[in-house]
Amino acid sequence: MDLHGRQSNKENQLVAALTKAPEATQLQVVKALYGKATTTNVRALQKLQSRVRSKLLNQLYFLDHSDPRHLVSRRYELECLDLLHKVSILYAEREYKLSERLMMRCLRLAETGEFTQYAVQSARMLRNLYAEQRQPIQYKKITQVLLRAQQVLAWEDEAEQLYFDTQLTLNGTVAARRAVLALLPDRIAQVETLNQRARSFTTFNILYRLRLAYEEQQGNYQEIIKATAAASRRWRDGKLNARRFDIRYNHFMSIYAYLRGRQSVQGLQLAEQYVRDFHQSSKNWFYFEEHHVLLALHAQQYERAQQLQLEISKNPAYPMQREAALQRWDLYKSYIDFVLPPQRVLTPRQRQMAQWVLQLPEYSRDKRGHNVAILVLQVLYFLRERRLEEVLMRLESLRKYQQRHLSEATTLRSRLFLSLLQVIVEKNFDAAKAAVRGQTLLQQLKDTPPPGEAFAEVEIIPYEHLWALVLGLLRDGSPVAVVTEVAA
Repeated sequence: MDLHGRQSNKENQLVAALTKAPEATQLQVVKALYGKATTTNVRALQKLQSRVRSKLLNQLYFLDHSDPRHLVSRRYELECLDLLHKVSILYAEREYKLSERLMMRCLRLAETGEFTQYAVQSARMLRNLYAEQRQPIQYKKITQVLLRAQQVLAWEDEAEQLYFDTQLTLNGTVAARRAVLALLPDRIAQVETLNQRARSFTTFNILYRLRLAYEEQQGNYQEIIKATAAASRRWRDGKLNARRFDIRYNHFMSIYAYLRGRQSVQGLQLAEQYVRDFHQSSKNWFYFEEHHVLLALHAQQYERAQQLQLEISKNPAYPMQREAALQRWDLYKSYIDFVLPPQRVLTPRQRQMAQWVLQLPEYSRDKRGHNVAILVLQVLYFLRERRLEEVLMRLESLRKYQQRHLSEATTLRSRLFLSLLQVIVEKNFDAAKAAVRGQTLLQQLKDTPPPGEAFAEVEIIPYEHLWALVLGLLRDGSPVAVVTEVAA
C-alpha cells in the first residue's frame, strides 16, 4: 500500500478514516467512504476491509527489528523463521543443494542464539534430506545433533510449564499468590535441576526470573537489587547470551526494587538512564514509566512526576492501554495534582478531578492494591475543601476496609497509617495535638518496611509523606459541617 501517494483510492481513504477516528462504527465508516449506509455499500466496505487487512499483514515482513530498544532476541528469532520458511519452499521444489546450505545456516544461527526449537526443526529437516539423498555419514552426525536438541527442548518445555503455571497464579488473587509462595522454593529447585541438565539460556532465564519473583513476593528488594546488578555485569562482560538476555527486563526489576525498597532517589537516577533502552511504541515502556513516575513521587520530586505524566500522556499509544492501566494513570495524576503547591482558588480541572475521586467505589476487585490509595485520596481532597461530613464518611469507610481486608501482619504499614488518620478525629482535627499524639505511630510506620508483592497495598506516595500533607491541611483550617437552613 502506498499511503503517501498522490492519487487517493478507497484503500487509502479507509486507512485515513480509521486513523482519524479509531472508534468509528461500521455504519459511520460506510457513510464517510460511500455517502450512504446501504446494504450494497456495507458489503463493499467488508470486501475493502479484507483487501486492506491482507495488504497490511504483508507489511509485517518488512518491519525493522534492529532497534536495540525492542526485545533483542526478536531480530535473531525472525531470521531463523525466515530461513525455515524459505527452506520449506525450496525443499518442496526439490532444490536440495541450496536447501542444505540454508538449513545449515539456520542451524548455526539457532545454536548461537540458543533457540532450541528452531535447532530441532533445522536438524530434523537436514536428517530427512540426508536420508533421502543416501548420505549415511552426514545422517548419523545430524541425528546425534537432533537427539541432543530434542532432549534439551524437552527440559526447556518442562521448565517453561513450571514458570507459566507460577506466573499465572502470581497474577491472580492475593490468596492465590500467598499459596504459590509456599510452592516457589520447590519449583525453583526443580528448574535448577533442569538448568544443570540443559545448560541452555532458556532454562537459565526461567530460573533467574523465578528467583526474582520469589524475592519480590517476600519483599526482599535488596536481594533483587544485588541480583539484577550482578546480571548486568555478566551481560556487559559477555557472559550472558547477548542475543537473548533482555536487559530491559533487568532494568525494570532493578528500579522496581529500588522503589519498593525505599531507595527512591537512587532508583530515580537509574530510571532516567534506563528509559533510553525502551522504545516508546512498546507496552514495556508504559510499565517502566509507571514506576518512573512513582519513583519521582516517592523522592518528593513532584514537578518531575508531573513532567513525566505529561510526556507519557502525549504518547500516541497512551489511549490504547487497557482500561485498568488508564485508571491507574488517572489515580497517579490525581495525586500529582494534589501535592503540587495548591492554588487559593480551585481550577475547574481540580474540581472535576475531585468529583471523579468522589465517584470511585470504596472497594473494587479490579483495583486490587489501590483501594486504600483511592480512599485516602478522597480524604485528602475533602480535608482540603474542609467538608467535615465527607471526611468523616471516608474515614469510616477506611475503618471498615481495614477490618475486612487488612487483618494480616503483612498489611501493618497500611493499618498504621489508617490509625494515624483516626487520630485527627480523636484530636478534633487539631494539627498540633494530632502531631504529638501520632508520634509513636509515625515512628512505627518509619520502622516498618514495605511488605512483599504478594501482600501489598500500593503506596503512590509514602504514608510518611502523606501524614505530613494531612497535618499541613489541618494547619490551614479544620473541616467544618455544612449548615443547612431549614425553611420556616
